[in-house]
Amino acid sequence: MTEKGVYKVKVGEKEIEIDTHVLEVLQRYVHTEMSLEELAARLGLESWEEAYEFVKNIPAWILWIPSTLWKTMRGMEAVSKEVSRPSRK
Repeated sequence: MTEKGVYKVKVGEKEIEIDTHVLEVLQRYVHTEMSLEELAARLGLESWEEAYEFVKNIPAWILWIPSTLWKTMRGMEAVSKEVSRPSRK
């Protein structure tokens, strides 16, 4: 997270910003039988390995939050603190 309300996930050398489009793709991935290859294609990643790394680094609660609520929560102080914690390794 580099600025207030913006959450980025590091995948290799890339940083992917979680916005409403990315969130909608992730939710489709969670709720359907979308493969990691298709997820990678929709997010502009190079391989299923990058898609796997991306999904692995996202906090689980982000995968289940509606995109409209995400827009609202991005500016909230508590959410900014929660998503700015260092990723688990």
